[in-house]
Amino acid sequence: LNVCYKWHRTIRICERHLRANDREFNLSFKYANNAIKTSKYNIFTFLPLNLFEQFQRLANAYFVFLLILQLIPAISSLSWFTTVVPLLLVLCITLAKDGTDDINRHKNDRQVNNRRVDVLIDGQLKSEKWMNVQVGDIIKLENNQFVTVRTLTLLYTSSDPVLSHSFSLSLSLSLSLSLSETNLKVKQALTVTGDLGDNIDTLAAFDGEVHCEAPNNRLDKFTGTLTVQGETYALDNERILLRGCTLRNTEWCFGLVLFGGPDTKLMQNSGKSVFKRTSIDHLMNVLVLFIFGLLACMCTTLAIGNGIWEHQQGTSFTAFLPRQDGANAAFSGFLSFWSYVIILNTVVPISLYVSVEILRLGNSYFIDWDRKMYHTKTDTPAQARTTTLNEELGQIKYIFSDKTGTLTQNIMTFNRCSINGKSYGEEKVDFSWNSLADTKFCFHDHALVEAVKQGSSEVHAFFRLLALCHTVMPEEKTEGQLFYQAQSPDEGALVTAARNFGFVFRTRTPETISVVEMGINITYELLAVLDFNNVRKRMSVIVRSPDGRLTLYCKGADTIIYERLHPSCSKVMEVTTEHLNEYAGEGLRTLALAYKDLDEAEFEQWRERHHEASTALEDREEKLDAIYEEIEKDLMLIGATAVEDKLQDGVPQTIEQLAQADIKIWVLTGDKQETAENIGYSCNMLREEMTEVFIIAADTAEGVKEELSRFRGQKSQVVLDEESNGEYGLVINGHSLAYGLQKDFQLELLRTACMCQTVICCRVTPLQKAQVVELVKKYKKAVTLAIGDGANDVSMIKAAHIGVGISGQEGMQAVLSSDFSFAQFRYLQRLLLVHGHWSYLRMCKFLCYFFYKNFSFTFVHFWYGFFCGFSAQTVYDEWFITMYNLVYTALPIIGLSLFDQDVNDRWSMQYPQLYAPGQKNQYFNKMTFVKILLHSCYSSLILFFIPYAAMQDTVRDDGKDIADYQSFAFVALSAMNHFFLWGSLSVFFAITFTMYSNGMYLIFTSSFPFIGTARNSLNQPNVWLTIFLTTLLCVLPVVALRFLLIQLRPTINDKVDQNTQTHIQRPSFVYLLSSYYASLQFCTNLTLFLPTPAFPLLCFISTILNSSPVLSFFSSFTFSSLFSHPLLHSSLPSCLLSTPLISLFLLSPFPSSPFSSFFLFSLLLSTLFIFPPLLFSFFSHALSSP
Repeated sequence: LNVCYKWHRTIRICERHLRANDREFNLSFKYANNAIKTSKYNIFTFLPLNLFEQFQRLANAYFVFLLILQLIPAISSLSWFTTVVPLLLVLCITLAKDGTDDINRHKNDRQVNNRRVDVLIDGQLKSEKWMNVQVGDIIKLENNQFVTVRTLTLLYTSSDPVLSHSFSLSLSLSLSLSLSETNLKVKQALTVTGDLGDNIDTLAAFDGEVHCEAPNNRLDKFTGTLTVQGETYALDNERILLRGCTLRNTEWCFGLVLFGGPDTKLMQNSGKSVFKRTSIDHLMNVLVLFIFGLLACMCTTLAIGNGIWEHQQGTSFTAFLPRQDGANAAFSGFLSFWSYVIILNTVVPISLYVSVEILRLGNSYFIDWDRKMYHTKTDTPAQARTTTLNEELGQIKYIFSDKTGTLTQNIMTFNRCSINGKSYGEEKVDFSWNSLADTKFCFHDHALVEAVKQGSSEVHAFFRLLALCHTVMPEEKTEGQLFYQAQSPDEGALVTAARNFGFVFRTRTPETISVVEMGINITYELLAVLDFNNVRKRMSVIVRSPDGRLTLYCKGADTIIYERLHPSCSKVMEVTTEHLNEYAGEGLRTLALAYKDLDEAEFEQWRERHHEASTALEDREEKLDAIYEEIEKDLMLIGATAVEDKLQDGVPQTIEQLAQADIKIWVLTGDKQETAENIGYSCNMLREEMTEVFIIAADTAEGVKEELSRFRGQKSQVVLDEESNGEYGLVINGHSLAYGLQKDFQLELLRTACMCQTVICCRVTPLQKAQVVELVKKYKKAVTLAIGDGANDVSMIKAAHIGVGISGQEGMQAVLSSDFSFAQFRYLQRLLLVHGHWSYLRMCKFLCYFFYKNFSFTFVHFWYGFFCGFSAQTVYDEWFITMYNLVYTALPIIGLSLFDQDVNDRWSMQYPQLYAPGQKNQYFNKMTFVKILLHSCYSSLILFFIPYAAMQDTVRDDGKDIADYQSFAFVALSAMNHFFLWGSLSVFFAITFTMYSNGMYLIFTSSFPFIGTARNSLNQPNVWLTIFLTTLLCVLPVVALRFLLIQLRPTINDKVDQNTQTHIQRPSFVYLLSSYYASLQFCTNLTLFLPTPAFPLLCFISTILNSSPVLSFFSSFTFSSLFSHPLLHSSLPSCLLSTPLISLFLLSPFPSSPFSSFFLFSLLLSTLFIFPPLLFSFFSHALSSP
């Protein structure tokens, strides 16, 4: 039987049919057993399957293609290991990570599958493993025990009332639970199964049949029927226990297994979630494609050059380089193209994605370890639930926030009420007269107590409704000590209020509710419960009093209740509306209360229709809603309640800080407009000094259009941040928003909202929250963040670029759907302004450095092609090519990207303006990439031609030749390596001397033929001078540009840097040092225009003395700035270069040549300028405190 259900989309599913205690019958349908499997691999499939997944990545597949090319002798000029070693390292790192994760999943699976549960088999209760439980089995659960499967509950419980509590709890992290809630849920057994008792023989003889929906991931809905002895009973979510929940307040219960293992809702929700990618990820994908195009262009250029060279010059070399038969210039160019694809492969960033994941993982740990985001009261740390979105935290432009439980504490207190047109709640009340009162409850109005004591029928009806219309569960451990377990704080507050005023809710069963009314025990027959949901926004119960009177009690949102009132309530409604507006203006949450006396005959007819609708397997929800509408009309208004939900600590300050960072905050709440406005003013989102606060409250499409047109006149298809002549706020209700989200009004609504600093949407549904987020994502080029604490915020959290969950009173569904979580809203400013800012800055520096070093390295090969007849000869030694990315340039940039801070966390919080560059994507974009490309091109020219010119026709001091090919290559690669990696200097020299040693030559003669090259080159001063000049010429343009930009067009970081320097108190003698440097700086700047041999060094020193980032680096002594990227802090590498060079040259023998004398003079001059700043910075750091 195919039944069509409408959920998020329409799909066709098949009905499930099963019979209790009949395994043979149930096995015929081949339902899944209860074993779960969350692991991806086993011992046989791990290696092939994981490698298959890895080779689906473009970079990995490309390097396999290169390896195949290298196996072709005609085109390969590099050994196979130059490709295999980097590829193997990347593959092994990923294999280790995936293998570790899968081993943990296997452990969790075994732990879950081997848990024990009592199962009724062959008339006996037997202890079985979870994985052996079958659909249709009857199982026994005990208090505090996990639900092993999704079961039909309850056949019977140990409690006299056929009720139990289900306390949802996370079963295992590996299962990606979507059911983790911290509040109790009421679960009820059908009366017909409750009669079975705990008799094993009776349970074994039970043969009820269930028809229900097929497996799905809807946690809040269940549709099914139970047929027992020809009678059909409705099954809904209140009769079902979900796998992963825990039994509470019930000693034991029996249940029937409906779904097992992968068919349970828990496992249906543990599938792959939507993978969120950052804007930098999308940009990197585009850039990698561009790099492939650049590689193709370079190889084509060199191949054409090879063809031309072979045609014009190649015949001159055939005597000692004979050509193969049939080979010509065109064929040689074709082979040269593929050879250069191999040689220039370093331009393709094979290790980029692995390195990025390492950085993101490290920065995620910093969030987890941040003690300033740890909430001591609830023992809740901050948690980065995903490691792929860290840098996106530094680019947020729009924040969408829930109100209740997110901005507020979600701890409700009953403050005011309106009963039959009279408002109460002015003076504090003494409840000592009530022995069952809650000592923590506080109310301010003696008149209400007197009205209760005098027996006012309206007041009694008011509190009777509060005591009957709810889903609260009572727990009385000792006589008179009542504890209420409520699904929502609102219900708990209202039932507690009724209790204190003499209407004490004591016990409940599926069919009765017992209340102590002014000391008298009264039991009401519970005939129907009309559930609350986000669409109905109301709840009703139908009860029969001991005197036989039928009454419907209803509570809900005032707008919903007012639509269903009897016309005779118009006067009371007007007065109550005034009271509601007054309460909402004070920031209180309000509900309206109403009742209706029912006719017995009319109710019986309605009850039959209700039974038919509740047992329908198709469109059950729609049919029940229609049935509810029939009876929830012509209600009589009793009054209204108002409960207070206080703001969390630090919310106004947090919102103010985020506003200073130019982050726009939109609040999406289900509260009344007046309540939302009051909270807006309390949170500093709305301010009296604002130019205007727009209110959109029209109930028609034309009205909404007219109000939007009044605020906005022009139209455009691109929605930008509108320039306005003041600060504006926007408040819009749910009805108007529904029209505003229509296609014709979307752009107009968004343009109006973009003019405003704050937007508050009230009376909105969860679906509308997600639609608002999607609207901004669709038309704005901005990063969005959604933050909430409840299940009604999940759709909004999933829709935004980044979702943040608050672990509060509403359970854990928001947290489990989020990317980041913590306990209080105030931690959001630290997450964004500190961790987000740092993560974005670090990622941008890493990418700039990574692309720069790879381009500079690869372009040297390109230039060398013009000097080797385009023969695909390599400049560098093969082992250097292999280890360049793996060893020489790997750890320093990772260290930078993990620990770098432009300013510390205190300054990041004090200057929210530092957040602006991330919103504008200033640190890494396409233009930055082009600059890196041009800078790399310039650097590669210097790195190639300076050593080439210096080594050409050069001899050693002893007259021996130094200008061999490998010595030139060594100088070029040394200059590059020193330029990038002074932090890895020891590693470089250790590996270099090992590769060119006698031992390596004797052991691996063919792989290490260049014996003694390092010794031959490094003992010559002109080699060191060449390295130094090459490095200096590479750095000099960027240093000068950085210096000019700081002076002429400082960034926000430069300005904050200067401001932070003014806050540092220095002793008087330190100012004397500053004066010395001021005069030295003047002399240095003067000599910049003189034709002196020391010009490059003087220019470099002048930049150091004028550049605040350099002095900041030396005064902070952070490891992070040590390898700062030249495009961002370009003066640092040059500063770090001088001191090690001085030490190296003082240890070397200096020949008596004019060239060497000049070099010695330059080094001494460099020492004169460098040593005092270091000394000054040391004392400045040691003797000052920020």
